[in-house]
This record gives sequence, C-alpha cells and structure tokens, in this order.
Amino acid sequence: MADSPAANGNGGGMPQGDAPTINALAQYTKDLSFENPNAPRSLQPKEGQGPQISIQVNVTAQQLSDTDFEVELTLEGDAKIQNEVLFAFDVKYAGVFRMVNIPADQLHPAVMIECPRLLFPFARQIVAEAVRNGGFPPLYIDPIDFVALYRQKAMEAQGASGPLAS
Repeated sequence: MADSPAANGNGGGMPQGDAPTINALAQYTKDLSFENPNAPRSLQPKEGQGPQISIQVNVTAQQLSDTDFEVELTLEGDAKIQNEVLFAFDVKYAGVFRMVNIPADQLHPAVMIECPRLLFPFARQIVAEAVRNGGFPPLYIDPIDFVALYRQKAMEAQGASGPLAS
C-alpha cells in the first residue's frame, strides 16, 4: 500500500479516472487603477462618520479552447465622505482555467462560480495593498457569494431576453 500515492489534496497523486477537475493554468492582473484625487487633503483626519464604501463585482469568461477558459473578475469601488471621493479603485484580475470531465450542464456554473472564487483572494489582496499604498488603511473586501451573483446575473439575463436556453 505504501507504493501507491494517496490523493489527499496536497499534490499527493493525480486524479483517478474521470474525476471532474478545475486547474488554474495562469493568474494575472489585466488592469489596475487606483485614484486618490483629493490628496493630500483626503489623507487628513476627518471628524464624524467614517467613509461610505461602494463596491461592484463582475465576472466574465471567454472560452479559449474545448477545455480552457479565461475568467476575469472585476472589482470596482470607491470611498467617499459626504460627496468627496477619498479614493477609487478598479482591478481586473484574471485566470486561465482548464475544465476536465465536467458535465456540460455544470460547465457554465463551474466557470462562473468556482473560477472567480479561486481568483477572489488574490484580487482582494491587490485592492488592500493599492488602498494602503494610497495612504489609507487597507481595505479588505468581505467575501463574495459567487453563487448568489451567478443567480442574480441569470435572473437579469432571463428578464432581458426571455427564458434561458439550456
């Protein structure tokens, strides 16, 4: 028994047979923007309430081959006090993923839910460091429910173009 490697999730062996797999082939920052339009005034301590932070999330995917997909996670946001912008950011973080042995009816959700879930911690760290490098405390974005985001986008698509095709 000691001769056969155990598949323990720690690189202890190759997946056996027809097991569904998602492999990240590459990850990269496609675009990064950070603005601090009112510096140095925006860096001075403010009395009263903290900033209002707004964040938008979007996921897009492009099929590159039968098994490979580029998935792009976009995080855009800003922080304001009253109507004055303290900072704004926009990051597009992407990855190329290989999807093997995933049933056709589960491929779209796997690409649009699982892949951005794998990308999110890296994009979150990029935002935190950009905000910190802009002179503010790091902004750690709360975890994102990619299942709910997927369902919301599906409902919006269904409302815009009728029932979704299977």
